[in-house]
Amino acid sequence: MARPKIAFVTPGAFPLPSPNSSSVERVVEKLVPLLVPAVEACIYGRTGRALPRRGMLKGAKCVRYPAVDKLKYVRNVGQAIRRYAPDVTEVENRPRTVLRLKRMRPQGRIWLNLHSTTFIGKKAIPPSMLSRSFRLAERIIVNSEFLRDVVSRRVPSCAHKVNVVYPGVDTDRFISQFSMEGAYKREQLRFARGWSGRDVVLFMGRLIPMKGVHHLLHLMPELMKEHPSVLLVVVGGAFYGSKRTTAYVRELHRLGKSLQGHVQFVPYVPYSDVPDWFLGADVAVVPSSSREAFGLVNVEAMACGLPVVATRSGGMKEIIEDGVTGFLVDPSHVETEMRSRILSLLRDDMLRSSMGMLSRERVEQRFTWHHTAEQWLTLLRGSGIL
Repeated sequence: MARPKIAFVTPGAFPLPSPNSSSVERVVEKLVPLLVPAVEACIYGRTGRALPRRGMLKGAKCVRYPAVDKLKYVRNVGQAIRRYAPDVTEVENRPRTVLRLKRMRPQGRIWLNLHSTTFIGKKAIPPSMLSRSFRLAERIIVNSEFLRDVVSRRVPSCAHKVNVVYPGVDTDRFISQFSMEGAYKREQLRFARGWSGRDVVLFMGRLIPMKGVHHLLHLMPELMKEHPSVLLVVVGGAFYGSKRTTAYVRELHRLGKSLQGHVQFVPYVPYSDVPDWFLGADVAVVPSSSREAFGLVNVEAMACGLPVVATRSGGMKEIIEDGVTGFLVDPSHVETEMRSRILSLLRDDMLRSSMGMLSRERVEQRFTWHHTAEQWLTLLRGSGIL
């Protein structure tokens, strides 16, 4: 029996594979190859340097088009899909693309995979257009129960189509600090970075207001008084794969100047380097606002054996077990509560280690890419395609 043909349409924002992509491309890059034994997969994406127009990604076909003109990009992809004739086309995070591809291939079955709330808001798409997109999609995949609720409230008539498939983490790359390999590498990393004798609190992500880095800088003076060995390391930039700054980034650096010796800014790093930053740290912090649908950094930090202190908002409360694998704080009191929780972890080595080990266990049990692939294939079986 022939394997079903599945087309995956990325937004065209970044090439794939790429060290500088967003989480959307990362999910596709990690998930789709794991589906290949069961399906014939073709990924449509953006052209990139040193990448051929046609290639392979661990058994999945890749077809790439220039994406400077987004309408032309979608048109090129749509024409290619008509030729490929897949059993299902999955559109990643762009409801408008569902409408365009459905017009080009009315008989095609389309799934929509939403990774965030960004492209379903009124500023991104008129409510009537969003409703039509949801009606035309056979399934709507989301990455958290939080996002399921948001989507269901936006278009209640399509709530029955919404399915949660959690993203994952590569536990072979994000190794635990409690393994022999992880413990040895951790000591090397800390020595090389001058972190010996410091208690490192790590933020990893984009430097934009909704990520809440300003809260960390505001709480640092009091934390420094109570725990002088603390070092806040902020890894990331305002844009994926770019060192361009913004007014917000410049304000963060201004705040950091008064905290010299206790704050370190590290520009955007390629994804291949991300595991080492978590492995060398002691506590991960995620002070994001309520719009954070999931937050891959949470499971990546947990995979390395870190307790995570995050806001009780969005999908993060589905990942972190409060008081078990880390702490969740009230978004309206983020600075006072986060400072208190960070301090309790830095002062108690046994608590920090216990939570870190349980974090790694939780990832292994629920949040690997293999779990993601099995959840996705379960949906395919339920649709009568597999």
